Amino acid sequence: MIMDEGVLGHLRELDEAALDWERYRSITLEDLRTDRDKRNMVLHALLVSIQASIDIANHLVAASSSRRPETYRESFAILCDGGLIPEDLAVRLSDLAGFRNVLVHLYCRLNLDEVYGVLQDDLPIVNRYRDLVRMILRDRLLPE
Repeated sequence: MIMDEGVLGHLRELDEAALDWERYRSITLEDLRTDRDKRNMVLHALLVSIQASIDIANHLVAASSSRRPETYRESFAILCDGGLIPEDLAVRLSDLAGFRNVLVHLYCRLNLDEVYGVLQDDLPIVNRYRDLVRMILRDRLLPE
């Protein structure tokens, strides 16, 4: 069953980090380049949002599929194949999972233009996913 404290905890993390992400969208590219504290705040909000999205996906996959993802990107493909999320969303979330790997493993070589692009453009993807997850959980709890 999907409705466990793990998923709810990740949803709370996602809610909080997405609110931070929304606030940080006002930070300029120049601020990202010159203000280490602002850069770290942005990177943390992006990382927590993306990781929470991945963790939620893995819970959903475990509850709804016999397939096991080999990568974070594949988690979203499995959700798409199972009809839980649309293909366009799965592709965009897979891209964010790849970006998460860059954040974690290539921190010293981050392309701040790319970070700024994600900061400005990709929050609607995370919010759309979060809303879909809420609908999935609601449907599982309150089936018609």
